[in-house]
Amino acid sequence: MSSSSPYPSNWKELSLELKKKANWTCQKCGRKCIEPGQKVPEDWTVSKRMAYTLQTHHWDRDPSNSSEDNLICVCTGCHLDLHRGYRGRLSNVSEGQLSLFP
Repeated sequence: MSSSSPYPSNWKELSLELKKKANWTCQKCGRKCIEPGQKVPEDWTVSKRMAYTLQTHHWDRDPSNSSEDNLICVCTGCHLDLHRGYRGRLSNVSEGQLSLFP
């Protein structure tokens, strides 16, 4: 692990292997995501490409804990949903106050 990064030094390789095991499919919603080098339609925007990008999420939100049972491969939308839920549970919202993460 690098002193400047909480991720292990082999993070890129580990994440890539997990994505391959998941067959480049979101393990939460089942969306088939873009594989490295895969061509996408020319009319796809950056936003659409991001929506079909597979990411690796840490269940405990600790990037130094990269044990396989702590990791899940999810599309960008599901990854955002997982973090929104986490922020919502930690927020200090008063009664009647509107949440930024409904």
